[in-house]
Amino acid sequence: MEPLHHHRNFITHFFSVKGDDGSHSGRTRHRGFSLVELLVVLAIMVIITTIALTSQSAFNKTLILANTAYDVALTLRSAETYGLGNRVAGSVANAGYGIDFQKATPGSFILFADTSPQSSNSTACHPNPDPSAPNARPGNCVYDAGSGEKVTSYALGNGITISDFCAYQLSVWSCASGGLSSLDIIFSRPNPDPFISVNGSYSTVSPVTRACLTLSSPQGGSRFVSVGTSGEITANAASCP
Repeated sequence: MEPLHHHRNFITHFFSVKGDDGSHSGRTRHRGFSLVELLVVLAIMVIITTIALTSQSAFNKTLILANTAYDVALTLRSAETYGLGNRVAGSVANAGYGIDFQKATPGSFILFADTSPQSSNSTACHPNPDPSAPNARPGNCVYDAGSGEKVTSYALGNGITISDFCAYQLSVWSCASGGLSSLDIIFSRPNPDPFISVNGSYSTVSPVTRACLTLSSPQGGSRFVSVGTSGEITANAASCP
């Protein structure tokens, strides 16, 4: 039987690595990653990270815009609830509530109580021969900035704006991009149908029956909010005219 140290010498000789001069170095050579391989792996990681961050950013922008559209729709719904629910505005009863949109301030809008003027037979919006009647309603279906009608104002934020608003009147759509300067949408009891005014005026002869808002983000993309003839409010309308 061969001595144990003969086997140990054979194993050491077998796993030894020859040097450049052909001699055995006596130690095992461990092969690592080359510089090219490291660069390839690093490039792949950078590409994957960039794609993930870009997708996440695009998703966040879309989500913020969608949430803002729903906030606008919920504010319209609040105005409808206040108006139909006969919420008292200060000391005024039976007041309608509405939202005022201005072309000059696309990043904000105002929730207001339509309390001015007092109920009379001459108001175009809610004429009543008996201003003292229990069902007499004040207001002219237009936001009057100097009459203390503002309940609160809302800022859209994140650079989002109401880039356009449109009104449907006499079977024709007209928009802020085509000349409208303001849009007021008011709800007043007892019917859910909205009272819609454009350019500071309400018409009983040719009333506006529908409205649509376009919300736009500076990063791109648009969402649409519509108000229908029977008071239906849609936060994800397909489009505006």
